[in-house]
Amino acid sequence: MEKNLKNVEIYTDGACSYNPGPGGWGCVLIYNENKKQLSGFEENTTNNRMEMFAIIKALSELNQSCNINLYSDSAYVVNAFNENWIENWISKNWKTSNNKEVKNVDLWKDLLKLVQMHNISWHKVKGHSDNKYNNICDKLARGEVDKWLQQHPDFQPPVQNELDD
Repeated sequence: MEKNLKNVEIYTDGACSYNPGPGGWGCVLIYNENKKQLSGFEENTTNNRMEMFAIIKALSELNQSCNINLYSDSAYVVNAFNENWIENWISKNWKTSNNKEVKNVDLWKDLLKLVQMHNISWHKVKGHSDNKYNNICDKLARGEVDKWLQQHPDFQPPVQNELDD
């Protein structure tokens, strides 16, 4: 971490009903005593996309390079950075170790642009547990989905061809 940069904590979470289906994301940014909560909704998405979108939205809020401790319950995202999956995907032209196309490449590319601006330490937290801010993010994300479902009582979930992407 660089000494002359601001230190920010970010907590994120994504939620999706029926996966794919309506999804929400939530994040909490903390700088000193200042806390900012954000959330949003996507009508047809997946849980992994919402997890990534929460991080993208949080990082997009920062207008300068920062030292960031980023907390997520998404092993998908945290491991991509902590276990160098992302470098391997890039070196293989966005292919997995099984030579399959990496899913969500559009969001990975958006996320990479933002990540390069900061010094980020990635932390995996247990979801639906005792982490106060992860629980707040989960509530924000679920709240976005629940609000939409209440407004659309005739919603029929899409046919599920895959569990997640």
